[in-house]
Amino acid sequence: MKNSQAKLIIFIFCITLTFNLVFSSDLSAPRTQQLPAPGKVEIRTVEPFVYCSLGREGSFSEIEATVGELMQHMQNQNVFPTGAMIGIYYGDAGLADPDRMRWEIGFPINEQAQVLAPLEKKQWVFSQVAVSVHQGPYDTIGETITTIQEWLEENGYSQAGPILERYLDPDPSRVSSSGQKTEIWIPCVKR
Repeated sequence: MKNSQAKLIIFIFCITLTFNLVFSSDLSAPRTQQLPAPGKVEIRTVEPFVYCSLGREGSFSEIEATVGELMQHMQNQNVFPTGAMIGIYYGDAGLADPDRMRWEIGFPINEQAQVLAPLEKKQWVFSQVAVSVHQGPYDTIGETITTIQEWLEENGYSQAGPILERYLDPDPSRVSSSGQKTEIWIPCVKR
């Protein structure tokens, strides 16, 4: 399962890169400041952004089919990404029962884009986030998420929203798995 997830993410990156190079002149994708060093956690203020996604409940074994469905619907509706693929995860990704996990896969899009079902047009509204960069294989991202959550606890913050992952490598097939980078955002508030 983990190997197919990695292959799927590589496929998505290649499609995103192609769409961005060919179609995108819009800058409504999430903008970030300079990224923290891998493993370092920082509190940042981020701008809201619009995205379209397909949501699911259940294990990540459906991720490949979901991404394929997302891409097909976006193509059929002439909806083009304006940034890197994102994954948003509600609850704790390390749940003992992964079949109860809620998640969505999507792309930032132009604010004026018209989106029809089954795609959903949403807005990321959380402005204060704990940010860290995971460097390494996608199947070890959970370690970085745990590091961020521990940092939040130790520094007087509470998680205030879902976890967002931004896959930073335009073409992960050209990067070793140990060099892959994923930016992780966890919305937070000071206690």
